[in-house]
Amino acid sequence: MAWFKRDKKGITTPTEAKKDTPKGLWYKSPTGKIVDAEQLKNNYYVSPEDGYHVRIGSNEYFEILFDDNKFKELNANMTSKDPLKFEDSKKYVDRLEDAKKKSGLKDAVRTAVGKSGGHDLVVACMDFGFIGGSMGSVVGEKIARAADYSLKNNIPFMIISKSGGARMMEAALSLMQLAKTSSKLAQLADAGIPYVSLCTDPTTGGTTASFAMLGDINIGEPGALIAFAGPRVVRDTTGKELPEGFQTAEFLLEKGFLDFIVPRHELKEKVNLYLNLILNREVPIV
Repeated sequence: MAWFKRDKKGITTPTEAKKDTPKGLWYKSPTGKIVDAEQLKNNYYVSPEDGYHVRIGSNEYFEILFDDNKFKELNANMTSKDPLKFEDSKKYVDRLEDAKKKSGLKDAVRTAVGKSGGHDLVVACMDFGFIGGSMGSVVGEKIARAADYSLKNNIPFMIISKSGGARMMEAALSLMQLAKTSSKLAQLADAGIPYVSLCTDPTTGGTTASFAMLGDINIGEPGALIAFAGPRVVRDTTGKELPEGFQTAEFLLEKGFLDFIVPRHELKEKVNLYLNLILNREVPIV
């Protein structure tokens, strides 16, 4: 049969005519599930196959929480300095510039105010893409100023934690942010202004030791790693084998460190339900 035979030999396709598969069409979850990227986005970046919550940043959380994705960013142009002239394998100033270029962010947290469920809400959201969401002076200062904005305008405050801990390049200056942010949250409590803490994957180190666990209500995302020290440090310190699921949101919920775990598609509804109840506002009937 002639149509099984090639009449012309040496048929080639020019390099410029070859088409590559576009990047970002598919996402593979840690359990091996393959998800269409558009489907993943439409499902709040949660794998519909296994419920895995993909790490997202402030852009995505603001879109989830704020009505029609409308908000005013606070202190948007604050950037970190290098008062200690820190250098290891690379200068700290160079790390900062690299992080800005790669992430498109000024630092590891963004703060904003807008309507959520029809009511004003101030949100501080950390970004793991900027030096692992590490907490330096700018992170502490922006959270403190966002808390001041809440205090001045009597608006509920929410922090979304996603951090590898304190930023070692700023040494003691970084550790000072634990006290600064905690004192600001105490002022909110004294004024009777609600503070909601959402712990996402990962929430570790100094973040966990300060504002992440100080909420009037502490929420976790499903499967999130939430801890102060790593498993090896805990094991070596206690001399005991760690239980299964140690340092997951589910384990912390069982032990009373979290009030509840909420899937991402229910986040806005649950946060506003809590705020409506605690502030004695009318609860919408769905």
